[in-house]
Amino acid sequence: MQHRINPDIDIIAQVIAAVLTAKPDDGFCKSIQQQYFERGSLSKKQLEGLLGKAQRIQKIAPAKIATLEAIIKKKHVTQRSEATISASIVTAKDEQVGQMVAAILLKYPQHKRVLLFQSIFKKNNILNPAEKAELERLYKLLIK
Repeated sequence: MQHRINPDIDIIAQVIAAVLTAKPDDGFCKSIQQQYFERGSLSKKQLEGLLGKAQRIQKIAPAKIATLEAIIKKKHVTQRSEATISASIVTAKDEQVGQMVAAILLKYPQHKRVLLFQSIFKKNNILNPAEKAELERLYKLLIK
């Protein structure tokens, strides 16, 4: 059961009752009323549906509709992050990387990190910026 500031004033129940008196055969409002009295709350989507029905009825006070809108705005919004499509960008091989790898391996043929860069380069994969920076650092230290 939810804790309410003043349980005598229940705007959601009053709006549901007003919509049901205007449209007594509305199945959506009947199910919302039943769920509201069982659980004590409604989801944001259900409240938005109730607001849509309440706005079409002239007998409901604008203050109650405004209060219902405020309750909806106060509800937590669950946002799912959109799926990101990571398309592999096919670009020409960076020849500078190939030249640096070849130069270092010519001088140090067993250098394990550079051998890893060479295998990545031969598989037509692109070195990420951190790997490229590391290769440039090694090139400056070992060759220049």
